[in-house]
Amino acid sequence: VQLQASGGGLVQAGGSLRLSCTASGIIFSVNAVDWYRQAPGKQRELVGRFTSGGSTNYADSVKGRFTISRDYAKKTLYLQMNSLKPEDTAVYYCHANPSGLRDFWGQGTLVTVSS
Repeated sequence: VQLQASGGGLVQAGGSLRLSCTASGIIFSVNAVDWYRQAPGKQRELVGRFTSGGSTNYADSVKGRFTISRDYAKKTLYLQMNSLKPEDTAVYYCHANPSGLRDFWGQGTLVTVSS
């Protein structure tokens, strides 16, 4: 399993970014894939999940602002982030645990939201 996140950058508060997570070794129809983030000095937290059944769920802090989608053909998971706030500043990671035995992480992409 390999996961590669991209799309981070610097954006002003209220702006938008779309992150991408390209996956290999994952079957989207079988395996859930998540987005996590880790802000400076804080623990890594779950942002949202795209389940194998095609549903999504989100942390309360991003509900209504962030949307996860995926493209089967491109084997890519997306995180559309709107109405960004300075507190969204973090390194964002995609994650999967297909077997339930081992966590796989992408390398992370930095999102910085300026006020």
